[in-house]
Amino acid sequence: MEKLRTIAIVAYEGVEIFDAVGPIEVFEMANRELVEHGSGCPAYAVLLLGAKAGPFPTSSGVQLVADAGWSDFAAEIDTLIVVGSCDKYLNLALANQDLVDWIRSAGNRVRRLVSVCTGAFLLAAAGLLDGRRATTHWMDVERLRKEYPRVMVEPDAIYVRDDFVATSAGVTSCMDLALALIEEDLDRKMALAVARRLVMFMKRPGGQAQFSTHLRAQMAVDGPLESFLAWLKENIHLKLNVDELAERAAMSPRNFARIFVRETGMTPARYIEQIRFERAIGLLEDSTKPIETVACESGYASAEQLRRTFQRRLGVTPLAYRERF
Repeated sequence: MEKLRTIAIVAYEGVEIFDAVGPIEVFEMANRELVEHGSGCPAYAVLLLGAKAGPFPTSSGVQLVADAGWSDFAAEIDTLIVVGSCDKYLNLALANQDLVDWIRSAGNRVRRLVSVCTGAFLLAAAGLLDGRRATTHWMDVERLRKEYPRVMVEPDAIYVRDDFVATSAGVTSCMDLALALIEEDLDRKMALAVARRLVMFMKRPGGQAQFSTHLRAQMAVDGPLESFLAWLKENIHLKLNVDELAERAAMSPRNFARIFVRETGMTPARYIEQIRFERAIGLLEDSTKPIETVACESGYASAEQLRRTFQRRLGVTPLAYRERF
């Protein structure tokens, strides 16, 4: 029997409950699947670490029970997961220098280091994200970028992997990341089996946007851009510029740009870039079309432009992405 991988989840008073229990449920479900339909032996020992062993309150008021105190835990850790919270409790955790120091020390000894949501701030405070790509919840990316300028913040990714460090956007994205880690440890078949048992959608890779253009378009329902955004989605393969888009929306370019940001939260150029990227991801995942065709149908000038976009945003080529997802 292989040695159990210890998954240690570091929590503190006021954590977001789902940030902690989401990964716990995914890894424990993998254990259940292995015992019932696999090797017969679990793969993970999942532990919750708090300030001390025993119950502590989460931000919702529901209590969790820590298996041990993080400062007293000396056993080998395979994967260390640091979870997040709202500003009030996060700030208290950041002010706890003993906690930050422990995370720094432990984080340099583990095989994998993970943060969930604003847990990225604790990794950054410990200096573990310096010079690395990272993400956090979309509401907190500007704060992370401002307070920790040495971190290369990816503002829109569900999760980001940079060497042995992985950061996720929070809430359900922590489960997407946990599935990716199970696939890495075991195989894709096991990750799919866990996703099925959890009734999860397996095909949410890290590069997918936290806040997709489809959701942004839904937010603009009954607004002045509702029909325009529907048209844009269907015609993203065309060569488009702001003046032409403004004319189609029956607005001046200046008014169009102002209303577009108000309705979608993005500039027209950024929105078009994102919707083209999402279209390319969909075509790569769900078709066998050549890369050149994917680029053309997604509105990219060439396969090379598509390749550069994927390298910049995901660190892989479109072909490598297709082979993985």
